[in-house]
This record gives sequence, C-alpha cells and structure tokens, in this order.
Amino acid sequence: MAQQQKPLIAQPVKGAPAKSAQAKTSATNHTPHFVFEKGNYRIFFVAIALVIIGFACMTGTTDIYDTRKIVIAPLLVLSGFVVGFFAIFKKPETKA
Repeated sequence: MAQQQKPLIAQPVKGAPAKSAQAKTSATNHTPHFVFEKGNYRIFFVAIALVIIGFACMTGTTDIYDTRKIVIAPLLVLSGFVVGFFAIFKKPETKA
C-alpha cells in the first residue's frame, strides 16, 4: 500500500521579520498613485495640440517655400516639444 504524504506547508523563514498588521491593511487599501498631476496632463495636451497644429501647417499643395511652411510650422512643432518636456519635468506643487 502506498503511504500518504503530508501536504507541504510553507513555513516562515527563520530570522525574517513578520508582516505587521499595518502592512497588511495598507496592501488592501491601495489607492492608485499617478505619476503626474492634473496640471501636468493639461500642459501635455497643450503640447500635443501645438505639435498637431504645426504639422497641419506644413501640409498643402501650395508654394513649398511659403513662410508658414518653412518658418512658422517648424517653430510650432518645436515649441510643442519644449512645452511637452516642461510638462514632464514640472514638479508637483506641495500641499501645505
């Protein structure tokens, strides 16, 4: 006859700190933490709009050497990227 084996039960490692009750409750009450604040997202959407407007200014079949296409549109695109970098690196405001 085959002998029945006892089921293996995970035993805590000796010397490992036991989880406190506070750590267990904080894991169950987890609220999402966003990387950016609301203001960062607003600035970022403005940056996306500037880039889209800049590329839209570059389109068309009219004169290829038009000032709007070779000066204004690239400046709009670059300014959109600058505003986007600002939105990413802007630090959150401290709440007092």
